[in-house]
Amino acid sequence: MPSPVSPDAELGLNLALAVVGSSHAPVLLLDENRAVIVASDAFCAAFDIDPKTIVGKTFADLGNGEWAIPQLQSLLKATASGLAEVKNYEFDLKRPGLGTRCLVLNAHKLSYGVGAEPRLLLAISDVTDARIAEKMNDDLVHDKSVLLQELQHRVANSLQIIASVLLQSARKVQSEEVRGHLRDAHSRVMSVAAIQRQLAVASLDKVDVGPYLHQLCESIGASMIHDHDQISIEVTSAREQVQANISVSLGLVVTELVINALKHAFPDGRHGKIAVDYQRSGADWALSVSDDGIGMTMQPGPIKAGLGTNIVQALAKQMDASVTVTDAAPGTRVTLEHHFTAAQSADAPPTPAPAV
Repeated sequence: MPSPVSPDAELGLNLALAVVGSSHAPVLLLDENRAVIVASDAFCAAFDIDPKTIVGKTFADLGNGEWAIPQLQSLLKATASGLAEVKNYEFDLKRPGLGTRCLVLNAHKLSYGVGAEPRLLLAISDVTDARIAEKMNDDLVHDKSVLLQELQHRVANSLQIIASVLLQSARKVQSEEVRGHLRDAHSRVMSVAAIQRQLAVASLDKVDVGPYLHQLCESIGASMIHDHDQISIEVTSAREQVQANISVSLGLVVTELVINALKHAFPDGRHGKIAVDYQRSGADWALSVSDDGIGMTMQPGPIKAGLGTNIVQALAKQMDASVTVTDAAPGTRVTLEHHFTAAQSADAPPTPAPAV
């Protein structure tokens, strides 16, 4: 004889029936054979099932058989046997003429003790609208990415046109001072154009440092070095990606320092090399630009900071980096270093930067 059902088990079952019957969400209570004991009105209304005919039907036979999904039936069978528990199982419910709905199902075995048959409690959520919204959002992000890359291409092309006009103007003017200013402007525009090209082929927020610095220095060398056998620029870099805004600042610093070296380190046809190096260790990084030119000149009195020096100092402050200028023996080395510490505070005063 089967064991009698305990009062606690009967009370638990009656409570489950009451909860399911009064639920405002699509909920089902099934027996061990996956036949419906009770269904919430919300379930019947959501899936167009007559509440008068649902009790006693197996879950797979509901509606026109659209619930008879083999994998789902296997999971429910395993749950009823105590071998599994269905959590957030997502599937498509396909109903002819009614469209496909994306559902998430959770199933839990209820056990009421000795003498009581196991029950399955099913809760179903319709996430169709949420998935449509997610897809629309993904499509918008993709479209935005495509438009942004197109914009970057156009900006880069426009900057190259501006740089070309500046270089042509530099060749035409008679004043050596004006020619120098135009060439400086050309190099600065080319540095921004280089980062735009990198952004156009990279992800939206990351830039490969190595290729960017190589391309940047090639652009500067092409516009300012007349004899590449006389002066060369060498770039070494860790294989790292940095935030796009940081890469812009790094590029502008390299542009200013390389231009400064080209203008002052190799007078009177002197041969030499400029080395650009970027290295990173965790959150710490270091950027250096060095040359083997005539080195730092010792002049009496304070050194007047030029436009390039002010730009480097401002960019270093923006990146929380310190600037040091050392004698490379021969030549000069300028280094920007960023050291992250746990005690670092956004309110801390920036490290003073010496004149470049």
